[in-house]
Amino acid sequence: MDDPQPVLVPAFSAREGLVHGFSTRVGGVSLCYRPGDLNLGFTKDDDAASVVENRRRHLRSLGAEGFRRFGMLRQVHSPDLLVLGEADEGADDFTQPGTVCGDALMTDLPGTLLTVQVADCIPVLLFDPKRRAVAAIHAGWRGTTAGIAGSTAVAMQERYGSDPGDMIAAIGPGIGPESYVVSEELRTAFAEKFAYAAELFLEGGTKLHLDLWKANQRQLLDAGLLDAKIHVLGLDTATATDRFFSHRAEKGFTGRMMASIGLR
Repeated sequence: MDDPQPVLVPAFSAREGLVHGFSTRVGGVSLCYRPGDLNLGFTKDDDAASVVENRRRHLRSLGAEGFRRFGMLRQVHSPDLLVLGEADEGADDFTQPGTVCGDALMTDLPGTLLTVQVADCIPVLLFDPKRRAVAAIHAGWRGTTAGIAGSTAVAMQERYGSDPGDMIAAIGPGIGPESYVVSEELRTAFAEKFAYAAELFLEGGTKLHLDLWKANQRQLLDAGLLDAKIHVLGLDTATATDRFFSHRAEKGFTGRMMASIGLR
């Protein structure tokens, strides 16, 4: 069986003491979707013991076996951010589902691994190399409409004194614009929030497509990050189900990947 091969970002990998990675579906022990899946979510279809083993493999693939404190969430497609401050507050057991509702996490405490789960929604990781702070964001269309990527970047500036010009961002594997067909109502919802909303939608014959990668990139730019430091991986989960889980392409019967970041 193949070992897990997380997707890494060179600009992050080059930073001393930073652990990060976007998991794929390859290299696990789950059997309910496809044999050998690395499902990292406690879904109703999978065996909990398989998920725990998959999570152990994920930590090993990141070189994060030494982490003992984990930020996880019960994700609800909200704009809510959880700050992990004191070492005895807000952390979860990696062998259990997350318990606190929210869709973004940030910390400056070493030894804490932040995680969000995705299967088409957009994972965003942030790192401030000077203030040594990190964030992980789950941005589906609801979170993106609510501006969760931008508000998290601003929160890092306010809490840690981060200079947005120093910050590095990665927008990981998620549903791409060619795959993401949406309703006219969604275009209206974005237009009510963002002056540049028209740039995020593409006409494809009779269908309307939304570019969530660009939407989150624009939010980070508006928060002051530099374009050269925002790394959009451009990996479409819906067109690569041999490598990634996709809720839309697999009609809801699918596992969960994990985007993770932390400081040693």
